[in-house]
Amino acid sequence: MNTAAMEATALELVAPGKGILAADESGPTIEQRFKGVGIASTGDTRRAYREMLFTTPGLWAFISGVILYDETIRQKSTDGASMIEVLGRQGLIPGIKVDRGAKAMAGFPGEKITEGLDGLRERLAEYAQLGARFTKWRAVLTPGPQRPTRTNLQANAHALARFAALSQEAGLVPVVEPEVLMDGDHSIAQHGAATETMLQLVFRELAEQGVRLEAVLLKVNMILPGTTCPEQASVTDVVQATERCLWHTVPPAVPGIVFLSGGQTDVRSTEHLDALNRLEHKPWELSFSFGRALQAPALRAWADGSVAAGQAALLHRARCNSAARFGQYTAGM
Repeated sequence: MNTAAMEATALELVAPGKGILAADESGPTIEQRFKGVGIASTGDTRRAYREMLFTTPGLWAFISGVILYDETIRQKSTDGASMIEVLGRQGLIPGIKVDRGAKAMAGFPGEKITEGLDGLRERLAEYAQLGARFTKWRAVLTPGPQRPTRTNLQANAHALARFAALSQEAGLVPVVEPEVLMDGDHSIAQHGAATETMLQLVFRELAEQGVRLEAVLLKVNMILPGTTCPEQASVTDVVQATERCLWHTVPPAVPGIVFLSGGQTDVRSTEHLDALNRLEHKPWELSFSFGRALQAPALRAWADGSVAAGQAALLHRARCNSAARFGQYTAGM
């Protein structure tokens, strides 16, 4: 374990004005997104799409790293270079999703547990050899009546901490992602309470398992009402609830928090990120690790047959979120 190198990577990933591009969609997820724009999901189309993203000129100015999927880290670009080499040419840090998906949790209807700890040490060693420098593991928590249960929260927190400890053992920076979903009619207060409880458990587990917080990034949802909640929240409400949750749970030793968009529109997620970065006295870098909120306009443009238009759309969204990292985003952008 090279502690200094991991801490340096963590800081580089949340460098001022930069964030992470999440391009780690599983096969079924990217197939669904391709279907929405009339593209067949094949190995070739997935490679071509992600190569379009990764070779966007100037992307390095706004994006620090990219989270890859297992298929992608093994693919080669049209010129025969590995995707790791493609990212390296752009000055982008390669990362890798290492969990094996959220599955139904036995005995707890409506709740999920993320699998993938079996064989993880060996997979991490292989990914490090391939050139990955950071990892990601996502836990999925479902709000609802009597959900998430304490048992579900504890099981996912333990798995996140085991993943983080194994990643650091392999010299890789873990991005710990507990996501309380937006789906449902829960209030912003209920969403905040579930997120706060989960984060308290996660950081307790990380401490118990000896994980070095200076070499960890937290990827987490903003605090939001459910998508079908009759009372939606203003940007101010979201920022106040999110700030309160973070101050109650996240130790200042953590170098950065990279928010997920979690189903928000690309514009709304940027507005929230901007308002969060206007807060004073933040002990952490407040950054982003967006997937769909960065990619959606690029995917539509690329599907219409233009690589250049797809790259321009991605660069525009990246530039907007970079401005939000400084609290300088405006609607005119």
